[in-house]
Amino acid sequence: MEIIPLHTKVDKSIQLTTGTVVLEDPKGFPRGESNLYCLSYDGKVLWHAEKPDLQTLYSRMRLNDDGQTLGTYTLSGHACELDAQTGKILSQTKLQ
Repeated sequence: MEIIPLHTKVDKSIQLTTGTVVLEDPKGFPRGESNLYCLSYDGKVLWHAEKPDLQTLYSRMRLNDDGQTLGTYTLSGHACELDAQTGKILSQTKLQ
């Protein structure tokens, strides 16, 4: 599936059974939206990741060993664990 980014460019994508999780480049991405989201295989947005701070954006992500959660970091210094099926925050820590 070709991924067409919403605003910037695709930094990373992870294929899941339910769709493709996409992390877009935060540079130039609108702060009010989430630059981490999941697309269905027909290109529709299934979810936008919940953010720990409304004005921050995600900078990194990885699929955790359990295959059910995503490990993420934000530009404002949060480390978050997200549910890979819904994008909801399961836990968060402020690193700074």
